[in-house]
Amino acid sequence: QVQLVESGGGLVQAGGSLRLSCAASGRTFSSCAMAWFRRAPGKDREFVTAVNWSGDDTDYADSVKGRFTISRDNVKNTVYLQMNSLKPEDTAVYYCAARRAFYSSRNPYEYDSWGQGTQVTVSS
Repeated sequence: QVQLVESGGGLVQAGGSLRLSCAASGRTFSSCAMAWFRRAPGKDREFVTAVNWSGDDTDYADSVKGRFTISRDNVKNTVYLQMNSLKPEDTAVYYCAARRAFYSSRNPYEYDSWGQGTQVTVSS
């Protein structure tokens, strides 16, 4: 099973940027689809973005399209989430997830491994 550790969260003003990282351990990372989900206070977990095993196919929630970019480095076993033009409604705990499949899904129940989460707070 892949072990995941997120980093890079913090407090930023609206309009600012953050870059989240998710470091994975285990030999199977390069064959896993990866995703970011988030949970805001009082809300359900929400799909943010995902990338396939090779990094050439991505999927974004409409709420982040054009502002967020997911990427991965299969040599460094890391997936990234570049977040630009942040809004207060982006405030949430962000979770990295791995799926033992080449292609991604928006369904969180199809992911096998999860990180502990990193807090992102956007002030207005």
